[in-house]
Amino acid sequence: MNLPLVAIIGRPNVGKSTLFNRLTGSRRAIVGDEPGITRDRIYGEVEWKSQIFRLVDTGGIVPDDEAIIPANIFKQAGHAISEAQAVIWVVDARAGITPLDEEISVYLRNIGKPVFIAANKAESRKVEEEAAEFYQFGFALTAISAEHGSSVGDLLDSVLDVLEFDESVEEEVTDEIKLAIIGRPNVGKSSLLNKILGEERVIVSPIPGTTRDAVDTHLTVDGKKFLLIDTAGIRRKGKTTEMAEKLSVIMAKKSLERADVAILVIDAVEGVTNLDANIAGYAVDSGCSVIIVVNKWDAVGEKETNTIYEFERELRRNVKFLDWAPMVTISALTGQRVTKILPLVAEADEARRLRIPTSRLNRFFEASISQPKGGTAPAPVKGGFSRLKVQFLTQGGTRPPLFVLFTSGGSKAGLHFSYIRYVENRLREEFGFFATPIRIKERHKVRKSE
Repeated sequence: MNLPLVAIIGRPNVGKSTLFNRLTGSRRAIVGDEPGITRDRIYGEVEWKSQIFRLVDTGGIVPDDEAIIPANIFKQAGHAISEAQAVIWVVDARAGITPLDEEISVYLRNIGKPVFIAANKAESRKVEEEAAEFYQFGFALTAISAEHGSSVGDLLDSVLDVLEFDESVEEEVTDEIKLAIIGRPNVGKSSLLNKILGEERVIVSPIPGTTRDAVDTHLTVDGKKFLLIDTAGIRRKGKTTEMAEKLSVIMAKKSLERADVAILVIDAVEGVTNLDANIAGYAVDSGCSVIIVVNKWDAVGEKETNTIYEFERELRRNVKFLDWAPMVTISALTGQRVTKILPLVAEADEARRLRIPTSRLNRFFEASISQPKGGTAPAPVKGGFSRLKVQFLTQGGTRPPLFVLFTSGGSKAGLHFSYIRYVENRLREEFGFFATPIRIKERHKVRKSE
């Protein structure tokens, strides 16, 4: 179904994100006392009286501020309003009317769309009565408490009355490739997302940590459907002093848990850092396929013939566990080689869904793992010189591929990591598994006498 869109706007710190979370039943928007925490458009769905509409949360409008971030936040709010059928204008009932509210009211009178004032923080009868002063702006008014949910239903009733619902049924999207863009702050994740989308969907600025929320965007390219998740810049927990940045680490990890494929963005000028390796580890731990994207390649100084090979050698040395992940150098600023990324993502997603037919896997086992003439393979174990017999191999799952090695023998220590690595390498040589981690588990058969 083509769902109508409602935008939440207002000046900073009036409770827009709290109301967004209340209406959508989620923690998608970061909530805190620091003004301006929400900087990008964040979308969610609201269900009320058997109807569903989309909701977009915007950054606090600061139209008279010349700073880069507030100016961009105002631009983002303008984009959201242009897409929306109706607007919920959140004001602070405790603070009363401010000069900025008066400026916003002038702006909203000229958009030609239904506007509903949500006078927030009206937890007491006294504040609720004082909120009546907002009637002077000429819009429908509901005094609410987003924190406690008071009168939020009345607000939804009013909004629902003006929305136009398209009852035509569209095929539900079930085959989207969920793609997370991850990396250190200020490596160009939002610039890359904007270049892929072809629009300024996410705020871009040279200030580290500009993106604080994970923003989902649907995209179809060459018949392939993608769900792009632009994650907040990940920082070490010990160095994230602001509450918003600490929450960003948590949200970024949650985004990776939802993703099929991760684009790991690395700064070509700064090179590979320990934090890049840590972030890559988060992606592998979550089971994502990984494409390494080296951004700002156009800013690398004098390039010699072997520059790219030297860079990749250094990268592989620092993230040895990602030797299976392909690397592509790009410039999100100019668009150089950006078009190569989504085909690689689609190829990685196909590889992570691959299920090997049992007959073919048996032939692979006999040729590559078992001993000649059908004997079982002796394999090294942890911490000793004894051996285990590897009896057979089976595929236990996909996304990412999971294989189970069945072993028997006197040792219960488990297979040595070098042998697990050997089996993984042979699986990759035989079946590809492009850009995708492989999980290998051991299942040991214990004899009754043991």
